[in-house]
Order: sequence, then C-alpha cells, then structure tokens
Amino acid sequence: MRVRRGARALLLDGDALVLLRRTVPGRPVYWTTPGGRIEPTDASAEAALRRELDEELGATAGPVRQVFACAEQGPGPHRLNTFYVCRLVTMDLSRRHGPEFDDPSKGRYDVDRFPCTPAALGNLDLVPETLTAYLGDHAGDLPGLVP
Repeated sequence: MRVRRGARALLLDGDALVLLRRTVPGRPVYWTTPGGRIEPTDASAEAALRRELDEELGATAGPVRQVFACAEQGPGPHRLNTFYVCRLVTMDLSRRHGPEFDDPSKGRYDVDRFPCTPAALGNLDLVPETLTAYLGDHAGDLPGLVP
C-alpha cells in the first residue's frame, strides 16, 4: 500500500478561516484547506506546509501548531493529512505558483474567508469529509491556539 503524506493549514486571518474554493470540471464545487503533499526534498512537515502556503497563496504564516490528523482511503494512494493551525502574516496572490496553476484541467483555486465558527463552516462541502466533523467540534477553539 502506498501512503501519501500531506500537511495542511487551518490558516487564520484574524478570526476568519482561509479556505480554497475548488471548482474542478465535472465535479461539484467544494472547499479545502491550503496545503499538500510532503515532498522528499522537504526538511519536515512544517517546511512542506510553509512551501505549500507560498505556492498556493503567496503567503507566509506565523508559528504553527499541529491539531488534527486524518487518513483517507481511495482508489489511489492512502492519504494521511496532518493539519496545523497558524495565523496569516502576509499574502500576495500574484505570487502564486506551482504545478496546479500550470494545468487548466486542475480547475480554479479561489480564496474565501469564513468566520471560524461551527455555524459558518458547517454547511460547506469540505474535503476531506472528516474535516467537517473536526471543525464542528473545534472551530471556535482554533483562534485561541496560536498567537
């Protein structure tokens, strides 16, 4: 069995959670957190997270804190995602880069902000699905976990 490890950000901008609205051809719109695969060249999961934030958002973040992990079994590799809460320091969407932006078949990656509350996040189609349950229980706690 192949395992694909990922690092994902629960990125706070004030008390709002920054999410990517994914519009992919042939699939209903959904939201996900910034982040992605931990590459062999990444020094650590945190380094991978910071690289992904730079690629996907042209962003930097303050200190990170691991808060959640989940596994997904699908037709491809088994995925193990680790989620980190952190605060947005800077973001410049004109600096976005990476393979996802070079391939139009990957769809759109639009940036949305939602209040970091269970009520505001509960009706979103979030991927992975286990993130919905986690945020339903803990969204209100996240802003207090990082400076």
